[in-house]
Amino acid sequence: MKTEYQQLLKPEVINSVSGLSLIARVIVDGYLHGQNHSRRVGAGMEFSQYRGYEPGDDLRRLDWKMLARSGRYYIKQSEIETNITVKFIVDSSKSMLHEEDGISKMDYVKVLVASLSHLCQNQGDAIGLFALNDQNLRSVFPKVQKQHFNRLLLELINIKTEGKWPEDPSIIEKIHARGEKELIILISDMYERGAEITNLIKKLKTSRNEVVLFQIIGKSEMDFDYKGSLTFEDLETGQKIKIDAAKAKQEYLEALRNKISAVKDELLASDISYHLFRMDENIGQVLQTFLKKRNRLV
Repeated sequence: MKTEYQQLLKPEVINSVSGLSLIARVIVDGYLHGQNHSRRVGAGMEFSQYRGYEPGDDLRRLDWKMLARSGRYYIKQSEIETNITVKFIVDSSKSMLHEEDGISKMDYVKVLVASLSHLCQNQGDAIGLFALNDQNLRSVFPKVQKQHFNRLLLELINIKTEGKWPEDPSIIEKIHARGEKELIILISDMYERGAEITNLIKKLKTSRNEVVLFQIIGKSEMDFDYKGSLTFEDLETGQKIKIDAAKAKQEYLEALRNKISAVKDELLASDISYHLFRMDENIGQVLQTFLKKRNRLV
């Protein structure tokens, strides 16, 4: 995959609709270039029959020749419908302000969600966005249309990163549609004091959906490549602690490995996928993982 998109990873580009849209397009087009595309519904694809247009259908699938002949709207229908609903749930607590190389975790997540949403739009999927912290909930319920994609990008750049992960368990009812066949992607750094994020993820799982956790972590967090005597600050509580990096490294890395392993095992026991992505890695790996999970639903 080409990496020109990395030159665009600047807060002033990421935090505009046009800039975020450009980055998403560059990432997705770069990833898909040369890939063997799986069969999906779309204009120009083979189909087995027509059906009447229904509100919310992808307008790219309208047959304009049939409209001209009959005066009615018809949709080209493939042998197997491959459109799904995708919901992105983003952790917008204050820990997501952690920054490396001038880019915060939230900046990275905005690019990630925009890229996946652009990929979904190419597939004709309905996309929705929910950003959570204990101060507010931003919601964009799933739709397919092009203007909806632009609205989702606007909501992404307007996310306020503040507070902590919400403790109110009823918030799940504002997001979850238990009877639907959908793919739910929860994106978080998994900064939790107990198991509040893990517990919410488990409540999202039903027999009809796919639930996936993408844990986002910085290079310095993962490798603990700090030097000397340092003061670390908890972004959510303001608590500060002084450490000697050389002495703390082994204990920190062991605790991190144990935490990641425990979360992964607990989620897998509930048939929920776990994937760890570093901010310094190519986003194409995330797209590849996403497409594998999506294909399990179609």
